[in-house]
Amino acid sequence: MSDKLKYTEAGKFEETRFEKIHNVVFENSDVASIEVAKEIAELIRSKQAANEHCVLGLATGSSPIKVYEELVRMHEEEGLSFKNVISFNLDEYYPMTKENTQSYWYFMHEHLFNHVDILPENINIPSGEVKQDEIHQFCIDYELKIKEAGGLDFQLLGIGRTGHIGFNEPGSHYNSGTRNITLDHITRVDAGPAFLGIDHVPRVAITMGIGTIRKAKRIVLLAWGVNKASVIRETIEGEITAEVPATYLQRHDNVTFVLDEGASTELTRERTPWLVKNCIWTDDLTLKAVVWLSQKLEKSILKLTDKDYNFHGMSNLLVEQGSAYQLNINMFNRLQHTITGWPGGKPNADDTNRPERNTPARKRVIIFSPHPDDDVISMGGTFDRLVEQGHEVHVAYQTSGNIAVSDEEALKFAEVALELNGSDTNSKKIVADLDAKQEYEIDTKEVRNLKGLIRRKESVAATRYVGIPDSQVHFLDLPFYETGRVKKNKLSEQDVTIMKDIISEIKPHQIYAAGDLADPHGTHKVCLDSLFLALEDLKKESYMDDCWVWLYRGAWHEWDIHDIEMAVPMSPDQVLKKKQAIFYHQSQKDGVMFQGDDSREFWVRAEDRNKETAKKYNSLGLADYAAFEAFKRYHY
Repeated sequence: MSDKLKYTEAGKFEETRFEKIHNVVFENSDVASIEVAKEIAELIRSKQAANEHCVLGLATGSSPIKVYEELVRMHEEEGLSFKNVISFNLDEYYPMTKENTQSYWYFMHEHLFNHVDILPENINIPSGEVKQDEIHQFCIDYELKIKEAGGLDFQLLGIGRTGHIGFNEPGSHYNSGTRNITLDHITRVDAGPAFLGIDHVPRVAITMGIGTIRKAKRIVLLAWGVNKASVIRETIEGEITAEVPATYLQRHDNVTFVLDEGASTELTRERTPWLVKNCIWTDDLTLKAVVWLSQKLEKSILKLTDKDYNFHGMSNLLVEQGSAYQLNINMFNRLQHTITGWPGGKPNADDTNRPERNTPARKRVIIFSPHPDDDVISMGGTFDRLVEQGHEVHVAYQTSGNIAVSDEEALKFAEVALELNGSDTNSKKIVADLDAKQEYEIDTKEVRNLKGLIRRKESVAATRYVGIPDSQVHFLDLPFYETGRVKKNKLSEQDVTIMKDIISEIKPHQIYAAGDLADPHGTHKVCLDSLFLALEDLKKESYMDDCWVWLYRGAWHEWDIHDIEMAVPMSPDQVLKKKQAIFYHQSQKDGVMFQGDDSREFWVRAEDRNKETAKKYNSLGLADYAAFEAFKRYHY
């Protein structure tokens, strides 16, 4: 089997006229990573059988972590040896010491090298400690060392939102070699969470060049999540350009992009499959196509014509449906039925065409909030509506959110406490710890506790404002989060048990949870995984038969219109009330530490997104509301 076809049995591969790079889509990044690790292991073993070195080009960042985990597992459980492996890493920040936890030297040893039998002398990572006047020669020597090893047999890559591979930022030359480079602002923004703020991210790095990478005999690029979807489409379907350096890989004859479903969503065959093939028209795909056509032509759904469908690749849909007239009505009604001012169900009303059940009239509800402000940021209006309509609403904050509180904010509170009680030894220690803290140093336990307390009290202030008693506010402090660093521990049985315990205690009729996997530091995904695992264990319980799960999106993305199954309208007054609830989280205002790629404050993002969703509904021909919060149901 050729390298390019390795993954087609486990993943999904469909070649279309739009695509210029071979790519395979997997259900999720875990499954995909295991398949990539298998290819690397096969290569290592085949080289061992031939008594040859295996020369690997390795990447850092979040994308390859699971690949390295699987390689470590193979080493420990299946006897995979790395003694014949010579590794060359793509890049390193500059300046950067090896001991710094943000260094790629530290990353590689933490995730791979410390756990396998690779020979230390065979590990090659660009040095962030080389003297400034020696960088040029260091880069030349790095190139020569790769050549002397016989060239790269396999190069593992990630991709940045600028389209960079390694740290080859926009403008990098096709034939560029290893060199130092100034990092693009977007690259530094994306790295900001790992450094606890963009101000701490180095401005320079040393990287292998495009020319170095493209000489590899085999290249596999990993991309996970909707954040990468746009640049993946540009790279796979666009023209070769220095503005998107990854497009240079179109000229490589043995490259595969390994994607999860999120990263593939903007590819033509995923976004608009009717433009590339005859489709099996399910109800969901039909709605997706009709919404797309309405938005593309800027016409309301009920105004779409037979000609519109025929001219845009949907003639076979019309053949099935008979006419645009009836199709338009059916899809319009389906969208209309997603809108409800009664997110907990409307008592004594026909619920045939409503998103939620009308019984029981008073439901027990759990809103799971990954961080201590996601509840009001993402569904503050719906939260308020549930409380107003008499449901028993509980909020469960899954993590303390302590790393998102700045040192300056913590110092302010500690100094106030010290002023009020000068003999408070704990406050004295916190002030001393913060004064003595070095860059990148992990907070002491006392400082972390204070930062967590700040976020707790902000949360309670917000929930009181919305109108629920303190007894219905729960702080779970899931252990995976409590590392004091952006990098978290793996999800454990203890985390899942905590989730199961609160669900078992409350026995909810509704659960709301964050389904936003675009969170730039991954906490939302881990929190969602903890819920899914808890639900899997609990689904045999009789009370779970009556529990529906609704997923909301966080601050970064909204559900596509065709995915929305419940849309809760908000009045102008409710928009203002939601904003006020968000304002109670003062430590996250006017200087958010984990901003992502959007410079707007969270309350602005949330308000703009809710208003934009309402505009989209209105443009499709539906009622004109001030704002919408949107949800998708999860079936477990």
